Amino acid sequence: MADTINTDICVIGAGSGGLSVAYVAANLGRPTVLLERDKMGGDCLNYGCVPSKALLAAGHSAAAARGGRPFGIMPGTAEVSSTGVYSHVRNTIAAIAPNDSVERYEGFGVNVIQAAGRFVGSREVEADGTRITARRFVIATGSGPFVPPISGLDTTPYLTNETVFDLDAVPSHLIIVGGGPIGIEMAQAHRQLGARVTVLEMASILPNDDPELVAVLRGQLTDDGIDLREGVKVVGTSAEAGGVAVTIEADGTQNKIAGSHLLIAAGRRPHLGGLGLDAAGIAYDQKGIKVDARLRTTNKKVFAIGDVAGGLQFTHMAGYHAGIVIKNALFRLPAKQDTSAIPWVTYTAPELANVGLTEAKAREQLGDKVRVVSWPFAENDRAIAERQTKGLVKIVTNERGRVLGAGIVGAHAGELIQIWQLAVQKKMKIGTIANTVAPYPTLSEASKRAAGQYFTPSLFSDRTRAVVRFLSKLG
Repeated sequence: MADTINTDICVIGAGSGGLSVAYVAANLGRPTVLLERDKMGGDCLNYGCVPSKALLAAGHSAAAARGGRPFGIMPGTAEVSSTGVYSHVRNTIAAIAPNDSVERYEGFGVNVIQAAGRFVGSREVEADGTRITARRFVIATGSGPFVPPISGLDTTPYLTNETVFDLDAVPSHLIIVGGGPIGIEMAQAHRQLGARVTVLEMASILPNDDPELVAVLRGQLTDDGIDLREGVKVVGTSAEAGGVAVTIEADGTQNKIAGSHLLIAAGRRPHLGGLGLDAAGIAYDQKGIKVDARLRTTNKKVFAIGDVAGGLQFTHMAGYHAGIVIKNALFRLPAKQDTSAIPWVTYTAPELANVGLTEAKAREQLGDKVRVVSWPFAENDRAIAERQTKGLVKIVTNERGRVLGAGIVGAHAGELIQIWQLAVQKKMKIGTIANTVAPYPTLSEASKRAAGQYFTPSLFSDRTRAVVRFLSKLG
């Protein structure tokens, strides 16, 4: 007979969200079982955030080494060592991996079972011959790359984010299908490392971001030498001698692009296979498991968090979900998720960061009751000193000045967006940011100056001038 474990919390999936739930539950003294069929740390550590940022850092370093001439620094050859680059990526993963390891979590008191979990009933999961019953279950199995049904792809060698970091040498010509964050980050990283890069996107790159901000990044990618082809349809692929070929169609005309490697970055799909969701009475579709605002599935004893629950697919979203589940499952607090203030960042150079509503989304909801202000990096002294003047801060408010959203394209945009995330979350008015004191010279002054633009029309109006003129007569 199969072994049986009775526990308080059973977590399926040891990615960011699952690890967070297991850590807190175990440290609060609750018996906790954690199931992981593959690598601890999930997609983020092994195939996503960590290796991609490590590769981007290498690319940015190569670009910086070549770009010293405007500062009076004569650049050298900036020769790229493929061995060194990919060793850096793997060493970065290895340095972080102990934080997510089986040994560490067992040290917290978590019962880690390295096997896939499958529901065999509404409150029972089977994993490698062991039956686990629990008071609450948390599904945190994440997502994987979506591979579209392209003619010929089944016989064409291709990479995804799960295999691109296993390369031993920088590709000579990388063709990327998909212009979302993954595709664009990998495009710039490989181009900066010396590869020719072609990006094929059926619509526009980064469609979820503000088009005005995307235009700045698009210009930089083009300056980098990346061949961006937007509005094209990929109709077929094939293996060729020494590489691959992709046939595209645009304006009714087809042509073929040859390259050394093909990367598919056409989106993500939730990991649902083999979970036995029907046996547990859990509803789902191709977008993920259906959850309510408290992240409960249709089986109220089971929660789903992170990518597998559909919605925003970010590591920090999975961590946020973990907090919601902990409040519900351990503290019996009816906490609900609120996605209105979740930031997202594309880590190119310049970075592109957003939070809340874009201008287009705000106008869809409020029409002409929207005000938009901005400030360019070209008028920021720190950006000028560091020659990082491509970019701007853009703020969206309602007619009363409450901050609805913000977007930043420029150096360190991912760091600068935090103050606007707080403003959106706390429903602040833009005057709160305008009245802050920013240290000089910093890039953060751009946020303060953008906020100040909201008041410029009234500050220098004829009415204000008249008031000041009157007050000056009082002595």
